Amino acid sequence: MTDFSAIMRRVITADDASGDSIVIIDGPPSAMNGDPNVGGLFDIWHDVASGPLNSQDHKDLGPDRCVLSPAGGKVKVRWFVIPPAPAGVPREALNAAARERFATFDAADHITDQSKSPAMHKTASIDVICLLRGEVDLILDNTRTRIKPGQIVIQRGTSHGWEAIGEPALLLAVLIDRPLVAGAH
Repeated sequence: MTDFSAIMRRVITADDASGDSIVIIDGPPSAMNGDPNVGGLFDIWHDVASGPLNSQDHKDLGPDRCVLSPAGGKVKVRWFVIPPAPAGVPREALNAAARERFATFDAADHITDQSKSPAMHKTASIDVICLLRGEVDLILDNTRTRIKPGQIVIQRGTSHGWEAIGEPALLLAVLIDRPLVAGAH
């Protein structure tokens, strides 16, 4: 099994006072909710999505606590690990565990139809998600799509879930806040 914690290194750059590019952060995720080798969210960066960029700002914009969705007008960058469904655990227990876990990152109200997947949820964001290690099924309302390493999903504010195939899967996500159109389900 791959040690995902060894892969999760964030290197953040800026400019120094003379305008030369430098590394200002070289280390692990800024916030963790879970175990990198079992499952969870691991935040890298949370910044405004538009406006001027100040490359001489050395502030660490990695959040100190994992929250599922980006704040209004912001972009969030994170790794997340999806574990395979444990064998022999009753569905209601899996659903309850997913609801409990989502509550820990302020997303209990994001859960949608748990009959499709225990972690079926919806966010008001465009999510650019790349599978780095493992294999997953992307679960939508009426379909499953197998995703393999290097493949990218553009998740556009739809109800969705993930299921790892065989072993935990490591994904990288860029989440961009975008309010949903009024009346969209």
